[in-house]
Amino acid sequence: MSPAKGTGTERDNVSKRLFTVGPVEVMEDVRQVMARPMITHRCKEYRQLHEGIVEKMRKVLDTDMDILLVGGSASVFLEACIRNGVSRKNLGASNGSFGNRWQEISALNGKDVKKIQVPWGEPIRAQDLDGQVGSDIEAVTVVSNESSTGVLNPLPEIVDSVRSQGDALLFVDAVTSATAVDLELRRLDLDAVVFGSQKALSLPPGLAFLACSERLLEKAKTVQNRGFYTDILELKKKNDENYALTTPPVSLMYGLDYQLDRIMAEGTAARYRRHEEMAKLLEDWAAKRDGIYPLEGFRSRTIAVINKGSMPYDQFSAGLKAKGFEVSNGYGKIKDSTFRVGCMGDLTVKDIKDLIQAMDTTLEELK
Repeated sequence: MSPAKGTGTERDNVSKRLFTVGPVEVMEDVRQVMARPMITHRCKEYRQLHEGIVEKMRKVLDTDMDILLVGGSASVFLEACIRNGVSRKNLGASNGSFGNRWQEISALNGKDVKKIQVPWGEPIRAQDLDGQVGSDIEAVTVVSNESSTGVLNPLPEIVDSVRSQGDALLFVDAVTSATAVDLELRRLDLDAVVFGSQKALSLPPGLAFLACSERLLEKAKTVQNRGFYTDILELKKKNDENYALTTPPVSLMYGLDYQLDRIMAEGTAARYRRHEEMAKLLEDWAAKRDGIYPLEGFRSRTIAVINKGSMPYDQFSAGLKAKGFEVSNGYGKIKDSTFRVGCMGDLTVKDIKDLIQAMDTTLEELK
């Protein structure tokens, strides 16, 4: 389903522009695509839609991994990784709220979780994991782009460290990096990559994705109590037939098919560069004020976590909304000291420049 001619990335003029961490801005042409007539999820047309999405997703991510999808948030598949890939014990490496969440999910599913905590604002490095992945560790969980702190973790060195210590599975939360950052999936040979529709894909919430390896599927055969909705073996069985395990959000899938065409038309290399350019603009803007929160050299390309300093954030946020722009407050234990600006999906360099102008004007008005 190719993007409609003449629609581009037009917006509804009455809506605010979202520069949030998610849900993010959804363009008018995407919303129109999702308004197509409904079909059932057991018909030929659905099977064609499902098959096309899986193949396009593989091309976009540059991987041969199985691509599974369900209706829900990405947390469904974070839990699925634990329920299918861990019988007893896993290691959770964290440097923010969402790394902590995966540790919590592991514990709530009855697993013995070995926790590694890295200071917030800093990346997880190889030395944090060296010597920590013993033979009793069945899987390691890590967040690619920690959206609470704006840290882009160095996946290649994390992978090298884990792989050098044995055969533990490697699970990655790529919720705010997939399709915006080159995850090098073909080279890194990960076992699970989890993400959702409402971030860099610029769709409404409601679709969750899991790219999974053959190793994880084989491991799942040995693990008990995989659940129903989270059983990746059952999901794969249906996926191989181009069906969903349960009723999928078909309208969202129309939008996803359209967005994957858009991504391929732009080209992934150009898409990654665009996200780098948008992030750099925000970093430069913040450097003239109270600065970016995370350590230099490991900063997100989809989320700028900016120090508030003495800024009256509530007034600043209200001023931006009055001008038609919305950003996100800080998150977790740095909620009061930072705010976050999303620069992902279909947003452009011009959009970020418009936002920066609005932020400058609002700050002047608050003096």
